[in-house]
Amino acid sequence: MPLRTLPALPTLAQLNAADAAAFLDHLGGVFEHAPWVAAAVVGQRPFASTDALHRAMLAAVAACPEEARVALFNGHPELAGAAARLGQMTSDSVREQGGLALGALDAADGARWDALNAAYRARFGFPFILCIKRHTRATALAVFEARLANDLATELAGTLAEIGRITRLRLAERIADHGLDGLHGSVAAHVLDSRRGLPAQGLRVALHDADGALLAASVEEGCGLTLLAGAPLRMGRYELRLHLGDYHRQPGTAAGLLDVVPIAFAIDAPEAGYRFTLSVAPWAYSVACTREG
Repeated sequence: MPLRTLPALPTLAQLNAADAAAFLDHLGGVFEHAPWVAAAVVGQRPFASTDALHRAMLAAVAACPEEARVALFNGHPELAGAAARLGQMTSDSVREQGGLALGALDAADGARWDALNAAYRARFGFPFILCIKRHTRATALAVFEARLANDLATELAGTLAEIGRITRLRLAERIADHGLDGLHGSVAAHVLDSRRGLPAQGLRVALHDADGALLAASVEEGCGLTLLAGAPLRMGRYELRLHLGDYHRQPGTAAGLLDVVPIAFAIDAPEAGYRFTLSVAPWAYSVACTREG
């Protein structure tokens, strides 16, 4: 007997067993204002994995003539556009653009985005689409400007690829046991006190963005610390700050001259894991960084 209602976060098995109306009701919003994509694959159930479901949905879009794909693209709101400022977007787009406060730009920044949006739409006939969860404002603007130089065929393919990234994340939010890999990045650190040959317990490590805003902070407790995880990392420049002055003023440590030590680095792979291995002493420090994925 098909399931006629679904829990708020169903399993893939429950989606496979649901009647068509329940399936479409739950997944119809994955592609922005395009419930027909979910309708195109409902008859292909059961899906062996969420990845197979996603590939089928993307294939349904890719198989459409160019006119239909452009119509789907036009269902997306502009980044930092009028719909964002007025809050006239789907809840998914509100959350996605809200991560960079694109609906609350100052006049100068808003004018820059408006000019780019107008130039892009005039050139290609649809809005600039980007998986904004993977970007900072700076990298999004850099990609925006670079893509304006592309030809139409390149942008049609690139836009579908970005929609693939967006909808993959949206599916993961809608299916309890989605099993999708390559969704999340992480920034982690492990700090050794080289003078004592032990973890630098009590050392505060903070992560800041390129503008200096604090994103996360934690204290080394002896087994390493994770500063960011559970979502794609945003591409851009960051700074890891070691609060060595406070650490070396603790009882049992030796006072040194270093206070807050900044370590600048860049993230260029949003789904990768960045791991810092650090060694600190009262008058020196060393750092190595590895990227996994």
